[in-house]
Amino acid sequence: MSDLILYQRDYCHLCDLALAVLAEAHSPDFDSVWVDDSAALEQLYGTRVPVLRDGRDGRELDWPFDAAAVRAFLAK
Repeated sequence: MSDLILYQRDYCHLCDLALAVLAEAHSPDFDSVWVDDSAALEQLYGTRVPVLRDGRDGRELDWPFDAAAVRAFLAK
């Protein structure tokens, strides 16, 4: 299991863009979690997805983000 989690939805064009940005930023491995599968996650992340979360310290990076923002997020 990775320390990074990308919260996303099925059929989400912004989530597809976020995946491309993470690839561009050369992000380390991350787990994908679909908020549609959980009422609790839907409540927390439903209107915010995609969201990148660092499980080590709980920091979150909300969309919109670009490769530079991802690299800065990962460097902290």
